[in-house]
Amino acid sequence: MAKRRRAAGKADPAAVAAVPGVAAGRGSSVAAEAGEGGRPAPVVPLLALAMFLAPALGVPSELMLQDTLKSIIVSFAALLAAMLFFRRAGTNAHAVRWHPVLWLPLLLMAYALGSMAWSHTYLAAVEAIRWFVFVLLAWLGLNTLTRERLPGLAWGIHAGAVVASLWTALQFWVDFQLFPQGPNPASTFVNRNFFAEFAVCTLPFSALLLARARSSAAAVALAASTALVVVAILMTGTRSALIALWLQLLGVLPLVAWRLFVHPAREAAISANAGVQASQAELLLDRPRWPTGRRVLVAAVLLGAVIGMGLVPTGNAKIQSEDLGTTALERSFKRTASIRPGDTSLQLRQLMWKATLRVIEARPLTGVGAGAWEVEVPLYQADSQQLETDYYVHNEVLQLLAEYGLAGALFLAGLFGYLLLAAHRTWRLAGSPDAGEGPWRAAALSSLLALLVVSNAGFPWRMAATGALFALGLALLAASDARLGLAGRFGIRLLAWNRRRNAVALAATLGCLALAAFITQRAAEVERKIVQASQIALQINASGRPNDPHWEPAKARLLQLTREAVAITPHYRKITPIVADELAAWGDWRNATWIWESVLQSRPHVVAILTNAARGHAAMRQPERAFEYLARAKAIAPQAPSVVSLEVILLSRFRDAREALPIAREALATGHYDLDLLTNAFVIGWRSGDHELAQRAMQAWLRDYPQERVVAYVQLGLFRLDALHDEGGALQAWRQAYALGTPRQKQGVLQQVPPRYRDQVVAGD
Repeated sequence: MAKRRRAAGKADPAAVAAVPGVAAGRGSSVAAEAGEGGRPAPVVPLLALAMFLAPALGVPSELMLQDTLKSIIVSFAALLAAMLFFRRAGTNAHAVRWHPVLWLPLLLMAYALGSMAWSHTYLAAVEAIRWFVFVLLAWLGLNTLTRERLPGLAWGIHAGAVVASLWTALQFWVDFQLFPQGPNPASTFVNRNFFAEFAVCTLPFSALLLARARSSAAAVALAASTALVVVAILMTGTRSALIALWLQLLGVLPLVAWRLFVHPAREAAISANAGVQASQAELLLDRPRWPTGRRVLVAAVLLGAVIGMGLVPTGNAKIQSEDLGTTALERSFKRTASIRPGDTSLQLRQLMWKATLRVIEARPLTGVGAGAWEVEVPLYQADSQQLETDYYVHNEVLQLLAEYGLAGALFLAGLFGYLLLAAHRTWRLAGSPDAGEGPWRAAALSSLLALLVVSNAGFPWRMAATGALFALGLALLAASDARLGLAGRFGIRLLAWNRRRNAVALAATLGCLALAAFITQRAAEVERKIVQASQIALQINASGRPNDPHWEPAKARLLQLTREAVAITPHYRKITPIVADELAAWGDWRNATWIWESVLQSRPHVVAILTNAARGHAAMRQPERAFEYLARAKAIAPQAPSVVSLEVILLSRFRDAREALPIAREALATGHYDLDLLTNAFVIGWRSGDHELAQRAMQAWLRDYPQERVVAYVQLGLFRLDALHDEGGALQAWRQAYALGTPRQKQGVLQQVPPRYRDQVVAGD
């Protein structure tokens, strides 16, 4: 709590007068806001434009990740806004504002910079840049977000959400395919969860714009567009966003409307503005008095649009195949009702959360380093629970504590404390002369509450558009604190700002712009090259003839692209292993292995890649290196199915198969196996004469991996013929394989069946 608080709408004279060039009194602002000749620097319009473009625009190809484009938009908007701010502010002496809440992201930025020295340098640098952009956005907002400019920012947020929702609706209704995406409908966000988490945080600003509408036409347009955003969230079926949506629609927003717009204190606030006309008083409160007819019309449009659009069935085959509902309303109700402890998705998250809790327990003070969770978490996962394709915890609080340790705990304590204090201040504004601040503060707080809700099952802070909304929400509250005159040790401070300091800040901003341009160019180049390489590799494998000489030029091209991308950065784990996996699929173990090893330089504890590298060396007849990687994998997860399977393979191939037999038997008995282990246990049992082991492995193969039954039945037939001398049983297995196979698979089955049995297999189909 600030030591000194404004009691009757007056700024703290001592705090203001302490800075030369700043006049004391209500309504004073930093000189930087006025700029040259009293013209405001166009900082807020630029930030509003960024909040529109970031969600509205997407990449129409896979050559750049969607969030890379959004990060570019947000980062350059922040830096350009800073340049405009400092350029306009450099003409005369003035002051700039500082708010204690800015120390929180600044603390995380400092920690990230420090952890570059002892943790993962590249990932820590990425985190430091992320928090730098966050601090810059929040500081610019603090110094430029006047009451007059807030509607412009809200319109940018609302318009961005509406256009992004339009893409979502088109993807849901007609399978609109302009933007590549994973789980549909994802708008321009590649994943529907990312879109829903952003969209639900924008609704409070849409609601406030609707409440401030001063004509029926504007109110109807805002009601219809807000309904589109609501329906788009329902279309995604993202449960954390649905929880946040129901919380806002059924609790938070009605409470805000009652307290700030309907509560008797509203009339008291109007009366308190003695001598002010009624229309001007309404402007001060940011809420006009609507006639009854307009209220009925807006309610009918909003509810009718949600129900009408929510009942339109999907035309997207991928969404239909999920069997989660064919309309937005049905999908939302089913997904909300599916929230239960036994849910598969929730169980996977719980595995990550438990591993993260072990990280926090082991490193409570220092953490593992900014951004280093994905590097270190394999060391803390339970055996047989390797979730190494995930890069985030899907819980922002846990990830912050695991990576930042005490610094993260201080950030969270400060953030939650400030938001509770801000909510208390906002609640008390009803009926005060400053009641007009209430709706804007309530919108920011409601948006941040929605963000905190979805942060429990996702990672929205790390997404560019949602992270920018987070920063601007805090900036809006901080700027409002300044207008309310909350000064003192824990309130707003005004810092002297002269031309020399401004020149240094402007030069630093230009340097950051140059660095951002360089990073953007390199990031775009890496993503383009590695995505092109993966597309070529997938195309070659999809042909069914990957070793045809026709593909040699394409293979050379994909290897060149991969080498160039890895030379720029060896830290790009998301797509690079895909190329290696495809190379291994057609037997190019040498090139696959060096790619896996390049990934291990940056992510040394990923068991799946360690075992892949070991298999590569085994295929190249390099047992020493293979056993070296096996030892590294066993030290991390000795009971993981991929590790056990690898040990069985290496022992049977390079040492003594009898050493592998008890390991395979135990894996089958305990259920710690994967498809690789089953296939190798089957082969080892067959070759060693342990027919019981071979048959148990085959039973598990057929039962647990039905998609591999064609291959399994072919092998079962060969086993019955060779080991059991059972021709009838062999023919039965081959006929099952032939009956289950696609036309291409049928030909493969016949090629593996001994020639003298092929006619009988076809005849028995």
